[in-house]
Amino acid sequence: MSAPVDAERAWADLQRIRVPQERVYDELERCSASGWRSYLPIAAAMWVFVAVSGLDLPGWAVWAVLAAYMAALGAIGVRAARKSRMRLHRSRYTWRTTVVFFASAIVGGSSILVTGWLVEWAELAYGSLVQATVCAGLFLLVTAPANRWAFAPVRSYDGSGR
Repeated sequence: MSAPVDAERAWADLQRIRVPQERVYDELERCSASGWRSYLPIAAAMWVFVAVSGLDLPGWAVWAVLAAYMAALGAIGVRAARKSRMRLHRSRYTWRTTVVFFASAIVGGSSILVTGWLVEWAELAYGSLVQATVCAGLFLLVTAPANRWAFAPVRSYDGSGR
């Protein structure tokens, strides 16, 4: 019970299936490889938050600044989600994306703590500005390459989670 197979038609069918999938991968790689420019608004919000939180503010002002920072990050996230032309299915997130997420949280938090300790130890005049600049710069230096590394194997993703 074998039917004759036309090789050219089989190839055309394969291309019809493969091309839209390749476009999705191309778009994902384009979004993750856009460089540090796409992270500038996040770094700017981080810089303002760290610089202002180093000031001697009353308790209510600290909470207001924290709320404004969270609102700014939420607005940036909503804008980025609306701008994206594609949605990545949850099965396409590999172990690398999880590692980058947690590693960036650890690096970001530890950079704020370590630079805060160093600024206090050195007793710098404008310590919060130095701390904010170092933390935002480190964020920009690490985030774009880490995201490219995290999303690089998505094109060859075969369900095994490699």
